[in-house]
Amino acid sequence: MSLLRGIQTPADLKALSQEQLPQLAEEVRDFLIKNVSVTGGHLGPNLGVVELTLALHRVFDSPDEPFIFDTSHQSYVHKIVTGRAHLFSTLRQKDGLSGYTARAESEHDWTESSHASASLAYADGLSKGFALDGRGQHNVVAVVGDGALTGGMCWEALNNIAAGKDRNVVIVVNDNGRSYSPTIGGFAENLANLRISGPYDGLMEHGKKTLKSMGWVGNRAFDALHAFKEGVKHTVLPTEMFPDLGMKYVGPVDGHDFDALEQAFSYAKTHHGPLIVHVVTEKGHGYAHAVNDEADQMHSTGAIDPATGLPISKSQPGWTQVFTEELLAAAAKRSDIVAITAAMAGPTGLTPFAQRFPDRFFDVGIAEQHAVASASGLALAGMHPVVAVYSTFLNRAFDQLLMDVALLKQPVTLVLDRAGVTGSDGASHNGVWDMSVASVVPGVRIAAPRDGAQLGRLFREALLVDDGPTLVRFPKGNLPAEIPAWANLRDGVDIVYYADKVTEESTPATRSVLVIAMGAMVEAAVSAAKTYSNVTVVDPGWVVPVAESLFSLAADHDVVVTVEDGIVRGGIGSLIAEEFAAAGIDVPVRHLGFPSVFPLHASRNELLHEVGLDETGIANVLAELSLEENQQK
Repeated sequence: MSLLRGIQTPADLKALSQEQLPQLAEEVRDFLIKNVSVTGGHLGPNLGVVELTLALHRVFDSPDEPFIFDTSHQSYVHKIVTGRAHLFSTLRQKDGLSGYTARAESEHDWTESSHASASLAYADGLSKGFALDGRGQHNVVAVVGDGALTGGMCWEALNNIAAGKDRNVVIVVNDNGRSYSPTIGGFAENLANLRISGPYDGLMEHGKKTLKSMGWVGNRAFDALHAFKEGVKHTVLPTEMFPDLGMKYVGPVDGHDFDALEQAFSYAKTHHGPLIVHVVTEKGHGYAHAVNDEADQMHSTGAIDPATGLPISKSQPGWTQVFTEELLAAAAKRSDIVAITAAMAGPTGLTPFAQRFPDRFFDVGIAEQHAVASASGLALAGMHPVVAVYSTFLNRAFDQLLMDVALLKQPVTLVLDRAGVTGSDGASHNGVWDMSVASVVPGVRIAAPRDGAQLGRLFREALLVDDGPTLVRFPKGNLPAEIPAWANLRDGVDIVYYADKVTEESTPATRSVLVIAMGAMVEAAVSAAKTYSNVTVVDPGWVVPVAESLFSLAADHDVVVTVEDGIVRGGIGSLIAEEFAAAGIDVPVRHLGFPSVFPLHASRNELLHEVGLDETGIANVLAELSLEENQQK
């Protein structure tokens, strides 16, 4: 009989016997493999935390005791336990189950941002709030790991959590062997078992009082005993991970042993004050294809064949692949080119560079701020750093881009993968803010290529810039077919479509329209323009600074439309309109882009359609503008 079908709430889980838990864990893993192999998602991380999550829900009392999952990509088991198993067929789909914790889905989800290293700060704030409103006896549980502890924000939070001696924060370190080596050894296990027993704490406190009451002899004896205890602890426990902040440490605990987990968590629940539980897990546990995936233990997958672990469909050439090839070619010619990643060498295309030029490759962990500031230091030393990062994570390093790179006029190239909307990864992974945020930086140059050929050309140009930062952005997904230019203007602007007469396929227009399309939006803009006469579509390539030829082009048209896969407010279209007005060019400008919202998870095409950034949406605007004069007559 299935145990999983009977789990709708944490209370159902608590009602099971200890002997039933291994069967439940096996059913949960089968459920995850069956469902995620269809929808895609973060399979490896969730397979690794099955026992850990079940044990947490059996010991602690969610939602009264909040669970904060760092990044929350490992929250699938938590979703199952809290009544959302029936929604997994919609995982990461439009109007379906989010791939991360989501406050709108359940009272058990306290947060929903999937940017790493923030969980401990949330926990610190929650525990302070609980102390102020009379809920100080409640625990706040933060599950952190899978690389997140390489982020500086975790250590800032630890410093503050440690100062709250009366606040009950339980920090569960999910050590899956990918970021930290597990501490092993019989003596370490015995010491950990001793330290998680309540009587041990009482015995140590009693011994301290007894020895302290014996005068200087007792004090000397206590100091010697304490020094021995601390020396042993530092020998067998990974305290280099956690500076001695005065927090209780429990572990290492076998993350796939229910008895050990529940013993450790039960102690943590009754302990007064902040505490760290070090849990050693195996990413992809229970699924051989994930465990044996040397790259990342199936950290994130598309649809796969569960029997083989292989993708259902072959991947097509993508934007990232073009960047990788261009970077390798440039680095082979120039020894000053170095590459930096923030723990994402594979997804951002830097793994081949790391293999070919290991001395010129730097993985700084999940530390985007450090990555950009360190890049400035490399530039000061005569290097040309290339920082490859997802667009959404550039948000974290804005101050470093502004003050540590641009102010010093250092030649640092930032390559922004997953620019625009990313689709199924949801609100916190969309890259719709990069152009708006970065365009205010003095001296910055921003490139938005429309296809693979232009990506190569613009990236090569970026590497020649020696007096300030450059950004090259491109979306997630497959490359479009090459979009040829009808004409190339002297400042790099390409005319990619021009119609000054009526054809059989076009609709007559009485107003001439200039469409300025940025990057990945060029393809849809050209397709939409073919429906109407008297429409010109141009691609600036370098969208910041605003190219001079755009001014004369705008003056020759009745109306201008800007199209970008970023937010309109403060975006490139707004910048263009501002500069047109300053130059005295009196032409109306219509902006197409994203409103100032957080786009939810859906496919990229669905999200673009919602805001009118597909061929149909752009064509509708062109119809309205180009025929407006006739309609008014």
